[in-house]
Amino acid sequence: MSNSENYTPPKVWQWDAESGGDWAKINRPIAGATHQQDLPIGEHPLQLYSLATPNGQKVTIMLEELLELGITEAEYDAFLIKIGDGDQFGSGFVGVNPNSKIPALMDHSTTPVTRVFESGAILQYLAEKFDALVPSDHTSKTECRNWLFWQMGSAPYLGGGFGHFYAYAPHKMQYPIDRFTMEVKRQLDVLNRHLSDHDYMAGSEYSIADIAIWPWYGNLVLSNSYDAAEFLDVESYTHVIRWAKQVERRPAVKRGKKVNCVWGAEDEQLAERHSKKDLD
Repeated sequence: MSNSENYTPPKVWQWDAESGGDWAKINRPIAGATHQQDLPIGEHPLQLYSLATPNGQKVTIMLEELLELGITEAEYDAFLIKIGDGDQFGSGFVGVNPNSKIPALMDHSTTPVTRVFESGAILQYLAEKFDALVPSDHTSKTECRNWLFWQMGSAPYLGGGFGHFYAYAPHKMQYPIDRFTMEVKRQLDVLNRHLSDHDYMAGSEYSIADIAIWPWYGNLVLSNSYDAAEFLDVESYTHVIRWAKQVERRPAVKRGKKVNCVWGAEDEQLAERHSKKDLD
């Protein structure tokens, strides 16, 4: 990979070296499994294979919210997928998610077993399965889906764009940092304007839209992502901060963000979850 500011793309790109920086070893230009590795299966119908990245937190928070509502059928096993070690390229995981990205879910309560991949799809699947955390009226339900898909389309600019070049790239480059900082601040302004007169993303009711957005943008303004709060002047997005703190106080959010987490404070880590007792 050239570090030159005058890099000229070749006529045909070829993968001849890792890109450098954190997470370089997990990137490759081809799909499919690299090795045989079966996935474990626990005792509950819902089997989650994940890591506590923002996308992983979405699903564990969702499952904990369902349990908080008293929906015992949402009990689940959460197995750790160590993406730095390449677990997502094992044959078992690729069989659940051919895109080799966490999180991935298997629902053993159906015949045949149902696989669900992509975090937004998992949220919708669980919401529909248990008839929960999506508003019932037409307007609010549509607004919930608007914001869910907004998050799915916007987060790559935050994580793969801003987060990568600001925090993980092997060296700092002004052009991409400026480019993605501008977009992330625009997105924060979109959220801030919306939340100035809405309690939650879909209105007055907490929903899967909040569950999808909080791990990315809530963590960002609460100084839990990329060590970039000062750089982004997050304090100026007062309505986003109000909402982020409101969501953070929910017991299910406190539990969910710990599941499949293997970094940070020891009392905030739970590599695997197989019972509610694991979080006590």
